[in-house]
Amino acid sequence: MLEGKGLIVDTDMPVKMQIQAMASAYKALDLFDVVDCKSIAAHIKKEFDTKYGCGWQCVVGSNFGCFFTHSKGTFIYFTLETLNFLVFKGAA
Repeated sequence: MLEGKGLIVDTDMPVKMQIQAMASAYKALDLFDVVDCKSIAAHIKKEFDTKYGCGWQCVVGSNFGCFFTHSKGTFIYFTLETLNFLVFKGAA
């Protein structure tokens, strides 16, 4: 596991889901090289789809922009080490 703590920048998720998002990110960072952002994001997305139902999206990287609509209570943006993580469930 990478050393250091994560920092939640913005969220509207319940605390339990926030903890799950951070745990999934740490697990993905243990499984994949830090430069393999696509595999890290896919791992987190699959965990959330399995645990909370389909429709989750995940973006991982050191520099990205985004604009999206999400379902209420399903958004988190946080940092771990040098990477930023955006996890949300899309709105219909």
